[in-house]
Amino acid sequence: MSDPYDVITMGRIGVDLYPLQAGVPLAEVTAFGKFLGGSASNVAVAAARLGRRVAVVTRTGEDPFGEYLHGALREFGVDDRWVSAVAGLPTPVTFCEIFPPDDFPLYFYRLPKAPDLEIYEGELDLDAIAAARIFWMTGTGLCAEPSRTATLAALAARSEGVTVFDLDWRPMFWADPAQARPHYEAALAHATVAVGNLDEVEIATGVREPRAAARALLDAGVELAVVKQGPGGVLAMNRAGEAAQVPPLPVEVLNGLGAGDAFGGALCHGLLAGWELERIMRYANAAGAIVASRLECSSAMPFAGEVALAVASGAVT
Repeated sequence: MSDPYDVITMGRIGVDLYPLQAGVPLAEVTAFGKFLGGSASNVAVAAARLGRRVAVVTRTGEDPFGEYLHGALREFGVDDRWVSAVAGLPTPVTFCEIFPPDDFPLYFYRLPKAPDLEIYEGELDLDAIAAARIFWMTGTGLCAEPSRTATLAALAARSEGVTVFDLDWRPMFWADPAQARPHYEAALAHATVAVGNLDEVEIATGVREPRAAARALLDAGVELAVVKQGPGGVLAMNRAGEAAQVPPLPVEVLNGLGAGDAFGGALCHGLLAGWELERIMRYANAAGAIVASRLECSSAMPFAGEVALAVASGAVT
């Protein structure tokens, strides 16, 4: 087998169609930009932009949008060998509205079913997943079969390295929030890192207060819990008893979508570099802030020099 990947992500992919006009309702928008999207794919792009060897496990439709996504992944330096097409299902499309600083409604078109939920256990390269320095999976991958079984099989294949569970709670993908908890608990038992915002940690643990939620995630089996609090910054706690509470970087928000994925790619980069906890959080915060200052998601992911500059200056300029 070739050298292990720094990061393998598994989960959503799709086409983001973002308005090129801010403050305009979707019904009145007249111009859109087309971008690669989907949280797991965006995290892969973010890590690749920071110099990491990255691949993504996902599926597209057998259509021109699927072809576009393959080309976009390769252009961003993400290995697409485990991205396959599903006949009869369209590649998902996502629209958003842009009302800075904090209102960005999303409209997912993933019917009759998203191809990225048609990942089968038997199609996985479990040896490569087991060998990856970081494996990143998402809560959305647990919302339907066969993706759920495949995701849990990938987790079970891991015996070393860092395994990140991006809690990634999207209520529109679940019939009932209560259905999610058992599957989240099963994934947490295999993960070494859990990452989520306040809504997501509440779904996973039943607890919303940040420190209590972080402790609940640690009790569920992970070694590092990362709780994102928006304007409240980010809290990280590990099993060794260390904690880092880092405020957000000042930024003029254009589009907050994708900031969390930039945070995720930078988190992977910092973990691979072996940095101490507070440095990782400051770096990841800066990467997220940079993307929040830009319109798009995937193509907005920053390079290492841009993140270093934001960290040094204490703001996104």
